[in-house]
Amino acid sequence: MNIVVLVKLVPDLVEELEIDSSGATLDTTFMRMIINEPDEHALEQAIILKEREGGEVTVLGPAIEDIDGVLFTAFAKGSDRLIKLVDGFELEVNNHALARAFTSVIRELNPDLVLTGVQAHNDLDGSLGPLVAEYLGMSYVGYVSGVTSSGDKLTVRKEYPGGLIGEMEVAIPAVLGIQSAEQPPRYVAISKVRQAMKTATIDEQTLTELDPSGGPTVSQMFQPQVGERAEMIEGDIDQIAAKLVELFGDLGVV
Repeated sequence: MNIVVLVKLVPDLVEELEIDSSGATLDTTFMRMIINEPDEHALEQAIILKEREGGEVTVLGPAIEDIDGVLFTAFAKGSDRLIKLVDGFELEVNNHALARAFTSVIRELNPDLVLTGVQAHNDLDGSLGPLVAEYLGMSYVGYVSGVTSSGDKLTVRKEYPGGLIGEMEVAIPAVLGIQSAEQPPRYVAISKVRQAMKTATIDEQTLTELDPSGGPTVSQMFQPQVGERAEMIEGDIDQIAAKLVELFGDLGVV
């Protein structure tokens, strides 16, 4: 099976994010970018399918700072080919532009299956997977938590609210938005990543144009405003209950 995995980088939310002087974008001076977590699960699911069914896994990402480390780590985990799209990418590239860029390369790869994370915390214009599926003219299923193949069809496991699990049959080629892989993403030692840096080759493909149309235009960003602090009610249970009833009465709730 020929599988393509799409990865993007997102700001590390462990770090404190700052807004730059323009007020319309993040300050990237000290901002750390990491692989989108659901994309990491998409990569794990692709490697599981390769180990179980055979085939090749190609990992495709934009030329944003730190992408080389992500790609080499993917190789150390078991992927076979690494592709980096160069020219025109900035940290705030929107998903419409990214989907079009990915699509131009995916068509040449002619995959049976395209996997990507179901969402990212910096998505402002929809998830990447459905956009790629639309441009490719392929079926799309999101929030997938397991995949098995049988000939030219896939059985995908999909999670619904309330703990419900559904299974559906999907004809390939298809695009899947992975919520979680069948097992946690595997850990690779830094020594294996360093070895991958010496042995693996990243194929750089230049884009002729990056089309950002369809995405949002951010005019202003700001930190959430601090509201009034919570009032802590003290006393025993009866006193607290009486105070709550009084407050609810003042608010017209009871």
